[in-house]
Amino acid sequence: GQETRGWVDDKGITVSQRSKEYAHDYRYFPEPDLPPMVFEKAWVEEIRSHLPELPDARRDRFMSQYGLPLYDANLLVDSRAMADYFEECIELLKEANGTNIEKKAKTVSNWLLGDLSRLLNATNASIEETKVSPKHLLEMLTLVEQGTLGGPAAKAVFEEMFHNGRKAQDIVAEKGLSQISDSSEIDKIVEEIMVNNSQAVSDFAAGKEQALTFLVGQVMKASKGRANPNLAKEILLAKVGGKRNV
Repeated sequence: GQETRGWVDDKGITVSQRSKEYAHDYRYFPEPDLPPMVFEKAWVEEIRSHLPELPDARRDRFMSQYGLPLYDANLLVDSRAMADYFEECIELLKEANGTNIEKKAKTVSNWLLGDLSRLLNATNASIEETKVSPKHLLEMLTLVEQGTLGGPAAKAVFEEMFHNGRKAQDIVAEKGLSQISDSSEIDKIVEEIMVNNSQAVSDFAAGKEQALTFLVGQVMKASKGRANPNLAKEILLAKVGGKRNV
């Protein structure tokens, strides 16, 4: 018997759709110049072994090897070039004997799907055209990890890297964007903020937790995003916390 089968994409299988008793029921006729072909299983497997990794398989590997969420993995493999860029970053991390690969993989994914994608869309460019190489992206992320570059400043540095291809270290040095982690320097800023925002200080002392968030924000604003936010919060808590009503 003969039959027509249909492909079920989400299951990767074929299913029977309709059957005929004989080939002529389909009104087919043999091509006289094409002899019957018999394909050996070994030959088929050899061809299969040389096929590129399919998006679904790559998505699953990103999740199992690097711990990426399904959402991230799906977006990355939507573009082969984006997935290739991500993998190049991971390979560079491995070559550098990096630890916490899963955590760093998620950080890389966040930057690719966030700031890089936003800038590519804004400039109508593809990732193949980006001036930010995987190596330069990882150098910037290392500065953030080391505490040399704060989160808000990192976004500004990355945007400049995107537009002119410069290294993060050079931009940070030229613009004086290194994160302030000197407690005495932050202490001075905190003192000024407390004087200029006495109501927020009183609110926090009265138990309003959101007032602390406001004060930390003012410290970040006064330092142009350079103050270490965790250290700023710690100093504020030490100074304002003692004034709280118990």
